[in-house]
Amino acid sequence: MNIVIVESPAKAKTIHKYLGPGYEVLASYGHVRDLPPKDGSVAPDQDFHMIWQVDAKAQKRLSEIARAVKGADKLILATDPDREGEAISWHVLEILKEKGALTDQKIERVVFNAITKQAVVEAMQNPREIDAALVDAYLARRALDYLVGFTLSPVLWRKLPGSRSAGRVQSVSLRLVCDREREIEVFVAKEYWSIAANLATPRDETFVARLVGADGKKIQRLDIGTRKEAEDFRRALDEASFTVTSVEAKPTKRHPYAPFSTSTLQQEASRKFGFAPAITMRIAQRLYEGADIGGETIGLITYMRTDGIELDGSAIASARRVIEADYGKNYVPDSPRVYKNKSKHAQEAHEAVRPTDLTRKPREVARYLEPDHAKLYELIWIRTIASQMESAELERTTVEIKAQAGGSDLDLRATGTVVKFDGFLAAYQEDQDDAADDEDANRLPAMNAGEPLRREQIKTEQHFTEPPPRFSEASLVKRMEELGIGRPSTYASTLQVLRDRGYVRIDKKRLVPEDKGRVVIAFLESFFARYVEYDFTADLEKKLDEIANHDLDWKQVLRDFWRDFIAAVDEIKDLRISQVIDALDEVLAPHIFPPREDGGDPRQCPTCKDGRLGLKNGKFGAFVGCSNYPDCRYTRPLAANGHGATGTKILGTDPVSSLEVTLRGGRFGPYVQLGPNGEGEKPKRAGLPKGTEPHAVDLDNALALLALPREVGPHPETGEPIMAGVGRFGSYVKHQTSYANLEAGDEVLNIGLNRAVTLLAEKAARGPRGRRGVPAGKLLGEHPELGGPVTLHDGRYGPYVKHGKINATLPSTSDPANVSLDEAVGLIAARAAKAGGSNGAKKPAKKKAAPKKKAAAKKKPAAKKASAETPAEDVPETSLASDAEPEPAKEPVQD
Repeated sequence: MNIVIVESPAKAKTIHKYLGPGYEVLASYGHVRDLPPKDGSVAPDQDFHMIWQVDAKAQKRLSEIARAVKGADKLILATDPDREGEAISWHVLEILKEKGALTDQKIERVVFNAITKQAVVEAMQNPREIDAALVDAYLARRALDYLVGFTLSPVLWRKLPGSRSAGRVQSVSLRLVCDREREIEVFVAKEYWSIAANLATPRDETFVARLVGADGKKIQRLDIGTRKEAEDFRRALDEASFTVTSVEAKPTKRHPYAPFSTSTLQQEASRKFGFAPAITMRIAQRLYEGADIGGETIGLITYMRTDGIELDGSAIASARRVIEADYGKNYVPDSPRVYKNKSKHAQEAHEAVRPTDLTRKPREVARYLEPDHAKLYELIWIRTIASQMESAELERTTVEIKAQAGGSDLDLRATGTVVKFDGFLAAYQEDQDDAADDEDANRLPAMNAGEPLRREQIKTEQHFTEPPPRFSEASLVKRMEELGIGRPSTYASTLQVLRDRGYVRIDKKRLVPEDKGRVVIAFLESFFARYVEYDFTADLEKKLDEIANHDLDWKQVLRDFWRDFIAAVDEIKDLRISQVIDALDEVLAPHIFPPREDGGDPRQCPTCKDGRLGLKNGKFGAFVGCSNYPDCRYTRPLAANGHGATGTKILGTDPVSSLEVTLRGGRFGPYVQLGPNGEGEKPKRAGLPKGTEPHAVDLDNALALLALPREVGPHPETGEPIMAGVGRFGSYVKHQTSYANLEAGDEVLNIGLNRAVTLLAEKAARGPRGRRGVPAGKLLGEHPELGGPVTLHDGRYGPYVKHGKINATLPSTSDPANVSLDEAVGLIAARAAKAGGSNGAKKPAKKKAAPKKKAAAKKKPAAKKASAETPAEDVPETSLASDAEPEPAKEPVQD
């Protein structure tokens, strides 16, 4: 018997069908051991000796593998063809040696880029040994990530209470987001004007030309800076005569895009479908491992973690046949297209992500797949086909026009592009992250040099330059790849860590750094600048690649890194927290204390007027406080610009009380407040309804929210009032002791009596479950690896998914109505890993110790339990920790 080891049960099931009798295929369920999350797991003073700990969930599976191997003729390690896959094979082999399961069995390592019968059989016929260099590269990466995380994170905890963790790649990625935010904050918009002329040919065909010169001087985009200049040009053009001076048509070609690598797949799936990188990779994993297509389990795509863009010769030949059959012979280029990766950061030479069989068309497999799986498969299929199609043939026409007005000569230009042959555009066109208007896409009428033109209308338009856009997840992955930060297997997990740690948030599909993220980056840039430099991180990634290519010794790389890194850590050990805060106060000043509109001192305390605001640090993180504390207790979160949910923005004055109304940010989200913080009576506050954007809140909205709860009207059956309000769990209507949540947040301000009565009646009819539009126990599907139903529920703390005994809360960015099985499986796996046990596994019962006698103590009244059915009406105070989370468990996270 031959024992084959792979990562997942789905992969094992598919491969077993290909190999048949004589083979037993077992799954390791991913990595089987890792560095324990405690000090000493990597020992620099012992030549970087590493201590490994077998995952609790893997113990039983490894024992089963060991029993199977003891009676086997051959052990075949068939994990994925990258560093992580090589590492899993190495770990399994080392554990089997420790268990004494290996005697005289032959040990082979096989790799395949696609889970198809042909690929698997060919791999079995061409075994090799474990690649020691790939394992060394994995060990070096794992050690580096551990050393950075477990050395730097404790420094953060000591110097910046409330901080969560720092990571080698994570921190540099966060710096990219923070640097972009700084660019936006310091950006000063510049006014400029554009001038366009609507003109007509002698054949009454109209088009648009733009002013590009005057009296022999070129006019660039920003050159016309005032309304007066624009009006002067408009008046001159109103009186001018127009003549075509030249018409130039140039043929050009647009070539197809290369097949997908991991990063370009993540980028395009984000643009076209809104998939987060983690979702894209989870779906791609399922497509790679195989789907049941008409009773046969087939791997649909090649390996999805790759920076390669090459295609196998058989795939190219298949693509050319499909193109000729579907589009025609003229869409097939004379010779096959061969793509080479130009990136200097590319590592192992894997093939591009492509369908395993291009004759398996999307419309034919869609009925066997979940909708999101079908969409991603179609995207990969079309991109692969388009990459082998003929180039598009275009004709770009430029028309130069002279406008003569009195003694002035004005130059105008019109451009347009005509598609002569669509080529690959017939199949596919890539989306853009920040697409600009393409004037060249206009089609121009036929014109000849010397022809007069008739003026139809002259338009002037005011514009302002815009700051660079915030990164989307797709554009951040693209930038990371350009800089050589991270690798295909790390992009998705790095972004997820930034979100999980609360360092960034997603707003309108853009990454916005949170205050705690900005403080961490300011700290690292102030005291560990070298280790968040882009070039340094990229160079380290390059060294890991060189280790994988047998060009560098992995321990020497660790020695060189550790020598300088630990010296930098030792340098700041004696720094007092006050010194750190003073340094960060200076670095973050433009963010924390932007210029005031009235020109006043941005650091002046708004409460006591003579105190000076500065960065302070509390148990749960940084905040802004007054220098006159404790006499003045003014505090606020860091951001003061009011653009997000964390700033303090003055909305106006309450006409009744004459108190200032402000929009603020707290640990439970944005809220409005009447009056300042200070001694004495607590100011009145009201949270924003769900779905309400902070920037859209004005004084009228704020006053209406502060007036809540409001009476909607008397209930027609009881005569008792129905009230509407906003609590910790969202907007609601209440009658006596019954509550019903409102679907739209702003409904709380205008809901009528009939609607309120209907909601309360529906709530009473469906009972205590089914809130937020989530059916109680909705079946999402069978768990693809472990079996058993995966269901969606709504509990007192919000929607969650369940499998066996594992419950996983949905993140705030997920829509419960549209949660997919893949997303649910990912959340459950993450929750199970965090819990340190498998679904349904029972922990051994602990022996109860005899109870100790205690001195009688006064019994405290029981705290009232929070309930989703009883919205909490109080909102968080803006105190020393108003915008911070509870102090985290000190568990560093490495990339």
